[in-house]
Amino acid sequence: MKKRPMSRREFVRRSAALAGASLAARTILLDPTPFQASAGPVPPSDTLRFGIIGTGVRGCELLQASRHVNGVECVAACDLYDSRHLAARECLGKQVPVTREYRELLERKDIDALIVATSDHWHRRLVEEGTAAGKDVYCEKPMSHTLEDGFAMVQAVAQNHRILQVGSQRVSSIVYAKAREIFHSGQLGQVTAIEATWDRNTPGGAWVNPIPPDANERTIDWERFLGNAPKRAFDPKRFFRWRCFGDYGEGLAGDLFVHMLSGINFITGSSAPAQRAHSTGGLFRWKEDRDFPDLLWTIFDYPDFRVCMRCNQNNESGEFMGFYGTQGTMTIRDTTSMPAFGLGAAHLARGPMVTFTPQDTRPQPDSYSIFGWPAKLRDDYLGQWQRANPPPQPGKFAVDQQEETYLPPAGYSDVVGHLANFFNAVRTRQPVVENEVFGHHASIGCHMANYSYFRQTVARWDQNTKRIVG
Repeated sequence: MKKRPMSRREFVRRSAALAGASLAARTILLDPTPFQASAGPVPPSDTLRFGIIGTGVRGCELLQASRHVNGVECVAACDLYDSRHLAARECLGKQVPVTREYRELLERKDIDALIVATSDHWHRRLVEEGTAAGKDVYCEKPMSHTLEDGFAMVQAVAQNHRILQVGSQRVSSIVYAKAREIFHSGQLGQVTAIEATWDRNTPGGAWVNPIPPDANERTIDWERFLGNAPKRAFDPKRFFRWRCFGDYGEGLAGDLFVHMLSGINFITGSSAPAQRAHSTGGLFRWKEDRDFPDLLWTIFDYPDFRVCMRCNQNNESGEFMGFYGTQGTMTIRDTTSMPAFGLGAAHLARGPMVTFTPQDTRPQPDSYSIFGWPAKLRDDYLGQWQRANPPPQPGKFAVDQQEETYLPPAGYSDVVGHLANFFNAVRTRQPVVENEVFGHHASIGCHMANYSYFRQTVARWDQNTKRIVG
């Protein structure tokens, strides 16, 4: 009887069967205890007192997080918009002195540290003056508004012998610590490609924030806000939507790229900026009163791998990071909208999770190129392959690796962890996880992305001159 020719689909199925059993999967809750900077109570005599400069959205988030850090107390707040003084007190749940004048905080001898959560163009001045006044500083990301600012900030921290922590909190995350462990374990094999995306689709996600009804020249110190930026007539849009404008911010690169670059540098152990950056994108939707694109796509060249990074303010795809190796794939995803993975929603925290999926590198017969052979030759090939690669004996088969997903527990916050790491360093004088050099390198990547986009050229980091060149 003549045999019916095997279809390609049947052939692929048969080849897969010869390759062996499928890999299993499991989900694991991470333990935050080893990463806590101060797990127990702190004596009142060791309480650290800090002041905060900038109590907008991010500043208020940091104030709320500080209430969960042992042994710290906010004793003063500064902002140029009067209504944020009340917001700061509400976040703290107590009355603290509030002011528009940041120098009042620098002059107070009872303040050990400062949190700087202002627009980017104020970071350099506040870090320079804060460290000169003997304060350790937690400075929000991106560390610098310009390349020159970054070098000046690194120098100021060194000259004044102070501690600087930059505020990309993912480097203090137990999820990113696990990802770093997996990366350096060799499980991924050779990683040549990394993908990172963070997309939003709301006005707030595009920094088109509402303007408070009491915003005017009496309630806002507009001249002080401008600082070293070009002088302009009062414009509340520029004050509340400052990320849209190059005079005060760095756009998508400074808001979101910096988080992803910091995470990649932390996980991979990269100790220098990317060598090259090539950007594209455009301003497609949010065109009114804006300098920066609402879509930015950049390829970064590192010595051992390439990074493709995208931020899009016109689509909600969340946050994703993928590390692609010859032996496995590692992904970091936001758990906010993800299913409970059999653990129950009560066990999940809002934030990232990391998954490792091994590549099946066991010997397999070719399932594509030989499909053009006659049936007999194919059968002979499969038979020879199977004889050369016999399956394990019964009871001796074992899966060496399986897909693993690691999740943070409910209530976990990497923002709290990052602040705790800073304040623990202030108390012990031990290094922080994200110092001025690390933060500077991440910021350089942001500056390179914008340099490439606006100049329509490839940006190259010149290590000899420490400059970005086209």
